[in-house]
Amino acid sequence: MVGFKDYNQNQLMLLPPSLEELIEPNHPVRVVNEIINRINAEALIKQYAGGGTSSYHPRMLLKVLIYSYLCNIYSSRKMENILKENIHFMWLSAMNRPDHNTHNRFRSDRLKDVLKEIFA
Repeated sequence: MVGFKDYNQNQLMLLPPSLEELIEPNHPVRVVNEIINRINAEALIKQYAGGGTSSYHPRMLLKVLIYSYLCNIYSSRKMENILKENIHFMWLSAMNRPDHNTHNRFRSDRLKDVLKEIFA
């Protein structure tokens, strides 16, 4: 007789798992997060004028961009999709889901003039 592990897709969890718990302590996404948290991003933050609707935090967008590049993802449309599908990206973005236009504007308008300054 063959025995199988329990498999019930309709089983509800009493408490949903935290994304924090699902990511290994030494995973590269944690390294990217820690490095970007430590850099001086004032030059990048100054690229935002304020007023109008709120913007996605530039530090979060930078983390997603750097980690995407580390994973060989360069398309802004793929970045948009992976933020909905991959727990590492979901954790890194704190469940924010910027669209592909936001990713493109960030790297072409906000980041291009301050990239060298940020990572100097």
